[in-house]
Amino acid sequence: MNLPQILIEFKSKAQSIIQRSERGVVAVILKDNTAGAIPFSIYKSLSDVEFEKMSEKNYRYLKLIFDGAPYKVMVAVIPEEDNNYSKALKVLENYKWNYLVVPSANEESTPVISSWIKEQRTNNKKTFKAVLANHAADCEGIINFTTGNIVSTITGNEVKLTAAEYCARIAGIVAGLSLSRSLTYYVLTDIISADIPSNPEELVNKGELVILFDGEKYKIARGINSYTSGNNEDLKKIKVIESKDTVYQDIKTTFEEKYVGKVINDYDNKQNLVAAIVTYFKSMEGDVLDRTYNNSCAISLEDQRSYLLSQGEDTEAMSDIEILQANTGSLVFLTAAIKFVDAMEDLKMEINM
Repeated sequence: MNLPQILIEFKSKAQSIIQRSERGVVAVILKDNTAGAIPFSIYKSLSDVEFEKMSEKNYRYLKLIFDGAPYKVMVAVIPEEDNNYSKALKVLENYKWNYLVVPSANEESTPVISSWIKEQRTNNKKTFKAVLANHAADCEGIINFTTGNIVSTITGNEVKLTAAEYCARIAGIVAGLSLSRSLTYYVLTDIISADIPSNPEELVNKGELVILFDGEKYKIARGINSYTSGNNEDLKKIKVIESKDTVYQDIKTTFEEKYVGKVINDYDNKQNLVAAIVTYFKSMEGDVLDRTYNNSCAISLEDQRSYLLSQGEDTEAMSDIEILQANTGSLVFLTAAIKFVDAMEDLKMEINM
């Protein structure tokens, strides 16, 4: 495999990243005792849904999700009386999706679902995220939606929804949202009324996703997740985390599909991989990466040195280039520096007269 083939692969992913981000995947766990209810199914559109095999309430949740135009929706069904979501989560763990929503989640089950998402992101390096209600998870992978008593018209009639139920709508929106914009001030045309907070800025600072009313329209106050403990403001933005996860997944899947077991791990091929990744970064500058930043990738000198030391090699007498060219078995050590770009959200302007 030579450099041009890899460049084409990465260029293709870079050029389609905005389009792909508009068509994310939602996973939803529903409770249903309807006769013939399907334990697990994948739908590309609402017209594919076998509505006679689910309750009216669950069909309504799918309407809320599909209104946001996700690429597809994965549905895991458990019995109405079952408050243990572990089996459904185990099924979903084997698939690739972006956002999880559980409309029936309560105060007991929500922390369990949140912990599972954190574990998947931290230990298993999955890019799973979830939209949960009234749960201060302090995690970049959890969106904490807290606006309740929402009256929505998506299903054709005026239906009152709790925050947990309306999470289905939020999940559909974030899964279908392009990386060329953020969720901030996204207009929710389906809402007739809702419990609008009197202190939205305070709630946003606490990592809550809330709805505002500007006198004409209901809209998202700020496109943030529940992460609050750190000082890095970028990690609090849904757009930035989605960009970060997409870049990670692109590089991971391309490496697994095009490199693992197929390419000899020598210095030249490592540099070919580095060049391909740099090209991928450069192709995304603008909507995803900051074009003014030196988005870069290179073989990691530090990790190469550490590996050689672990193998009993004396690196003191070796030059940097000798360390970089050294054989590292099946391991590839790279380091990258990139800067994600956010959307315009705040304006400060002075008018002098």
